[in-house]
Amino acid sequence: MMSDPTSISLEKKALRKYIRALKDEFDFANCEKSTREIFELLEAHEGFVGAQKVLCFWSLKDEVFTHDFINKWYCQKEIYLPVIHGDDLKLVLFEGEEKLKVEPKYNIAEPIGEALNDESLIDLVLIPGMAFDVKGNRMGRGAGYYDRILKRTLRALKVGVAFKFQMVEQIPVEAHDVPMDLVICG
Repeated sequence: MMSDPTSISLEKKALRKYIRALKDEFDFANCEKSTREIFELLEAHEGFVGAQKVLCFWSLKDEVFTHDFINKWYCQKEIYLPVIHGDDLKLVLFEGEEKLKVEPKYNIAEPIGEALNDESLIDLVLIPGMAFDVKGNRMGRGAGYYDRILKRTLRALKVGVAFKFQMVEQIPVEAHDVPMDLVICG
């Protein structure tokens, strides 16, 4: 049974505040071991092995570090990154760091290029989040960008990546939230 939207919104706000406090205490400079564990598990997963078109994200300083993973795989698989387009995302092929530009609103590096015409062709989606739970529910930063793109990439394997402290017992769920198929923590 879902709670009312106002109650869920307040629960999410409190959970985001709690996770931000944990992130403030986390030593991101020394998160290499966790990141390495996450990507070793992902790279061994059959969903990644068989994927040709992968949607990833260029990580912010408080997220699982994806830069090395993207640089390792973009010549063997088509790695797409999200580009903010109004209140939505479009997906653009990553073709090297020299073809990234910093988006001013959130200070996120985004690839320059044409958007993928058919987002349903994506095989695997790697998603950041503020928190995840054991049922695969995800809570993002609150703008809803990933929920919208996940609804257009329904056939893709949806994989959340997070540090262990980002796993919580239960995420408050709203009707528009899209659960992950798998969450990998390190």
